[in-house]
Amino acid sequence: MNIVLKLEHAVSDILAITQRNLIKYTRLPQLIIFSTIQPIMFMLLFTYVFGGAIKTSTGSYIAYLLPGILVQTVLFGSMQTGVSLAEDLSRGIIDRFRSLPITQSAILAARTLTDVVRNIFVIFLMTLVGFIVGFRIEHGVLHFLGGLLIVLCFGFAFSWISACIGLSVKDVETAQVAGFIWVFPLVFASSIFVPVDSMPSWLQVFAKHTPITATANAVRALTLGQPAGDFALQALLWIFGLLAVFIPLAVISYNKRKG
Repeated sequence: MNIVLKLEHAVSDILAITQRNLIKYTRLPQLIIFSTIQPIMFMLLFTYVFGGAIKTSTGSYIAYLLPGILVQTVLFGSMQTGVSLAEDLSRGIIDRFRSLPITQSAILAARTLTDVVRNIFVIFLMTLVGFIVGFRIEHGVLHFLGGLLIVLCFGFAFSWISACIGLSVKDVETAQVAGFIWVFPLVFASSIFVPVDSMPSWLQVFAKHTPITATANAVRALTLGQPAGDFALQALLWIFGLLAVFIPLAVISYNKRKG
């Protein structure tokens, strides 16, 4: 019974802090606006400027691009986790949370859960834009929703990586640079925008074995009605592996900052 009460208390704390984080977005809507402008620009530029020159096996380029853009969107969005944590640390917000009788792990859990909620909104918006420029669901809504679920889980996993970064640096500016500088090469050295087979052979070896390529391929296969078993398995293994490594590391980093 004591364990049940502690669990209920932890869930209540997580939901309360998540609500606080979401209220922040309503008061600073530019955070959502700017986090969606960039992926929309990527989608429009690659569709209308580069799409005619990129050869894929999907027929229309937007059918290939949208699943990858969704993965890119949650990946870039997950970097906001570390920035927000660094900001709360610098402003003393987390110190105030520590002075309250709450479950301390709820602070990290609520931050990552907040970003899942934000990703749901951004994914919906990006899918709507995709429909406007020609994307269509032709192989079942359930398959497409399954792909979106993988995207959300992928963003959740990378939020914990970002949390580790945000808790390890000393200021918000460093968190922004440290969060994005390593993500950009991974995004472009993947199957998000172009097939990996079109890359130089030495780069293919790397690009084929990244979590970004595995996830993009899994979502694309589900969306296009292609066999997704191997791709989905690889994506899920990456997701669970990242969570298994970076949740404990984030907690350790948080406890060090606590001291």
